[in-house]
Amino acid sequence: MLRTVLFALSATLAASQPDAGGSTKVVASIHAWLKLPHGQRPPIPDATAQTALTKADADAVTKALWEDRVAFLKADRADEMKAKVLTHGDLQMKYEVVKFGEAKGQPLFISMHGGGGAPAHVNESQYVNQIKLAQAYKPAAGLYVAPRAPTDTWNLWHEAHIDPLFARLIENMVAVEGVDPNRVYLMGYSAGGDGTYELAPRMADRFAAASMMAGHPNAVSPLGLRNLPFTIHVGAEDGGYGRNKAAAEFGAKLADLQKADPKGYVHWVHIHKGCGHWMNLEDREAIPWMEKHTRNPAPDKIVWHQSGATHDRFYWLAIPRDEAKGGQDIVAERSGQSITVTAPANPHVTVLLNDALLDMDQTITVTWNGKALAPRRADRTLAIIRRTLEERSDPGLVFSGEIILAP
Repeated sequence: MLRTVLFALSATLAASQPDAGGSTKVVASIHAWLKLPHGQRPPIPDATAQTALTKADADAVTKALWEDRVAFLKADRADEMKAKVLTHGDLQMKYEVVKFGEAKGQPLFISMHGGGGAPAHVNESQYVNQIKLAQAYKPAAGLYVAPRAPTDTWNLWHEAHIDPLFARLIENMVAVEGVDPNRVYLMGYSAGGDGTYELAPRMADRFAAASMMAGHPNAVSPLGLRNLPFTIHVGAEDGGYGRNKAAAEFGAKLADLQKADPKGYVHWVHIHKGCGHWMNLEDREAIPWMEKHTRNPAPDKIVWHQSGATHDRFYWLAIPRDEAKGGQDIVAERSGQSITVTAPANPHVTVLLNDALLDMDQTITVTWNGKALAPRRADRTLAIIRRTLEERSDPGLVFSGEIILAP
């Protein structure tokens, strides 16, 4: 019986050729394909994957694939969610969850502990303290998640393994706990504040807002914070490593960036008078400030600055992983049906497209490093929807078309 079903399905998929009715056939084919168990699904023929889709059919395919992805993640990640331990290579990151209310579409607060460059028991005590701070910070609603750094190095929260671990944590919370991917917040104290400075710019497309408490930015650039509201809280007497001065300087950089780009770089800096490294919970005011913000996954302008761990995707831009380099800058801006991309280092840049960004039924004009390219259309396809969904498991960052810009 299974063999008969597979044969019929393969025939249906193969028949979905790019023609006037091809878009509708793709929707029917993908629904049939999704009815099969994951391990028994045949490859989707290229002709089906590359068929141009209408907006309505692209939406239907995206919805079906997203629902299937959620069901898969709920089953696949059940054990690690129950254990509250995530693994990356030979490293493990345990975490604790404190719930404030029960609601679908709830926010997520990732709260990083201090310590770093200390014996394991010291960092463990800092982790326990960060869990306890949940009752002091007390979000209005949602999940407060305190992870334990996988290592005890000085740079606890900005080593390269943190990015995929946090990405997986967010994926799990969205799929299993019903977290709203547009209301994920990042925060951290002391070494956790260091991590906020570092992680927020390089993972800005994951978060709705971020709060840095009592940390030091080291040499990190604020450029990537263009679309991520960022608040800084440091004690005025916190002179250790010059945290107080560094906070003011970082805030001044954000102010200069916002002056030059008034629609970006939303920020709030509060240097708490009379406070040292411990701010007597005055930094709690950061939580309601963050809660006012939601993520826009399709901003009109992107400033992508590669720093620390490099990435191959950022909002609606992508580059080959082997072309991502520290210090690399890519700036992209959309206005109506026009997109301008500037990438001095000249990597191959993929502009990812969907109907939230622009009208994909109309031609698109791209200016690439100062050169206006011929207007073009970008087809919506199953292949791109499926690839971008599986890359991120984030419904806000699923795309249906693309334009690849070569050096």
